[in-house]
Amino acid sequence: MPKFLKDIDLKGKVAVVTGATKGIGRSTAIALHQIGASIIAIGRNKKELQSLKKKLKTRIQCIQCDVNNYEKISKSIKKIKKIDVLVNNAGTNLPEPFLKVKRSSLEKLLEVNTKAAFNLAKLCTDKMLEFKNRKKIGGSIIHTSSMFGLVAGPNRTVYSMTKFGIEGLTKGMAVDLAKFNIRVNSVCPTFVATPRAKKYLANKKFKKYALDNIPLGRIATESDVATAIAYLSSNASSMITGTSIIIDGGWTAK
Repeated sequence: MPKFLKDIDLKGKVAVVTGATKGIGRSTAIALHQIGASIIAIGRNKKELQSLKKKLKTRIQCIQCDVNNYEKISKSIKKIKKIDVLVNNAGTNLPEPFLKVKRSSLEKLLEVNTKAAFNLAKLCTDKMLEFKNRKKIGGSIIHTSSMFGLVAGPNRTVYSMTKFGIEGLTKGMAVDLAKFNIRVNSVCPTFVATPRAKKYLANKKFKKYALDNIPLGRIATESDVATAIAYLSSNASSMITGTSIIIDGGWTAK
């Protein structure tokens, strides 16, 4: 009987993960390592990077860098010998109602969520294309977006604007890079039980708002998102590009 189930396997592949010190980024780095990838973890916190390196022990290189520092991140990426997978995960949020959005908040969200994401994608794509057999072996880029890149939410106008932009970037890159067999997708989670989100979820009113809008009635875990990213990173998803995996428990289905 022929085998129809493809393996989620990244043996021999090199995966760059940004925002790798905490939350989704850290969990994703661990998940991709578990399926065989060599990890290049990028983050700002040296202590957290060392903790991740100690946990994985092998097949990991850490780069301490702010993704907004283009000169430094550019030099770091150029020194990498090979990239097969990019998990473009670094991002932030500063919840504010539209009428009270601070100029500084607007600039920061655009800088991190949009400009830095584009720059990382371009730098890593250039590095992917240095490998002569790229069209044969393929490549995968996954942007961490959000369900708020598909629908609106209170106090998240600017955040949604940046994540809607990531959805556009995903589709545009997918069309342009298909000829090189580089696939580009995004993941769109609901609220995830990360260290940052747990601070919001500690508020009973906010937690009720979240759970009341999720038909499955639970908050997503880091593992829920990391597993989807692992699938998109591997050849198990070899015919999937230019789209999003929505990990929202049914929020956007309503």
